[in-house]
Amino acid sequence: MPPFDPAALAADANAFCEAIRPVEELCYVEHRFNDQLVPLAKKHNILGMNIDPKYGGRGADAVSYFKALVRIGREGTGVRTFFSGHLSIGAYPIQTWGSEALKRKYLPAAAKGEQVLAFGLTEPDAGSNPREMTSTFTRTADGYKLNGVKYLISNGGIADAIVVFAYPSGVAEGPGRRISAFVVDTKSPGFNVENLTAKMGMFSSNTAMFEMADVAIPAENLLGEEGDGFRIAMGTLVSGRLSVAAGCLGVIEDCLAEVLEYGQARSQHGKPIAKHQLVQEHIALIEIARCSSEPLLLQASAALQAFKENPTDKKLAGEADLLAAKAKFYITNAAWEAADRAVQVFGGRGWSTLYRPGRHLMDTRVCRIYEGTDEILKLKIASSLLGKEFEAFK
Repeated sequence: MPPFDPAALAADANAFCEAIRPVEELCYVEHRFNDQLVPLAKKHNILGMNIDPKYGGRGADAVSYFKALVRIGREGTGVRTFFSGHLSIGAYPIQTWGSEALKRKYLPAAAKGEQVLAFGLTEPDAGSNPREMTSTFTRTADGYKLNGVKYLISNGGIADAIVVFAYPSGVAEGPGRRISAFVVDTKSPGFNVENLTAKMGMFSSNTAMFEMADVAIPAENLLGEEGDGFRIAMGTLVSGRLSVAAGCLGVIEDCLAEVLEYGQARSQHGKPIAKHQLVQEHIALIEIARCSSEPLLLQASAALQAFKENPTDKKLAGEADLLAAKAKFYITNAAWEAADRAVQVFGGRGWSTLYRPGRHLMDTRVCRIYEGTDEILKLKIASSLLGKEFEAFK
């Protein structure tokens, strides 16, 4: 099997982006799901970017994978979110904690585009605190039955399989009440899904809620051991947070490209607006956001790769977790500000979904919420400096 080729992956990701852009722009303004996303990603062989080659993937290291997501992020947060759901938080926990049988069952199909994956942690009343989940599982003779509702799930309405988290049914507070993780087939009886369309942005992506009513799953679909769910969820969020950060760096890059082109083409007061000093201020600050974000993402990506190569090293795990939190917090906020500045440069045209800055502004707002809110990440970063005795929550 030939070694992984970073340049080939970058070229394929770029070819996909060039193909998806005209389709994405139309789907966005029409507020409809981009149904060409999976076919085009399949055509350019990027549905298994971070999946091991023995399961049909390309075997990208973390740095190369997140660089590809930076490029994809330029096409819109909705496009990148699909890959985050499918790979960063869908395939990643199966590949990291799944049994060999579970990997063989789901990863090859995911890499080929035969199945779409998702991650079901959030619930209507349990967002930033997974310990407040109400979803439950019950052991059966040959597996488990799951009950509960999951909310705001990226890819939730198009996924064929979802990594789902639940507590043991009927177990009161104590050592025995620990979260477990499962892979649930969405075609199973009792699985009911509803697409959520009343969103501020990301109109061409899929977001859904689903209910599980005695959904039966085989015993082999347990991820790790019973009670490993919280560890799996938190470990997966490191990958998820970096994928959001990578996509937002792509947003910053696209905002910069847009203001450079528009600023030189658009004239007001007898000269191109790029010659106006206050417009140049916006351009300069977007560039500062870009060049500040890139090394932070690369450092965090390298830390995750180091941990993947040494999965029992708790120090490396902690470093990857903290750097992912820093990257996600800083870059998502930088992208939000860059998009706001790009809208300002575009003026009235910026306040329109016909132009890219306005779409980026709407879409990046959610990036400061999902995969860890600004507030949660700031507390994590501060407690890493103050020590565990200063943790704001346990």
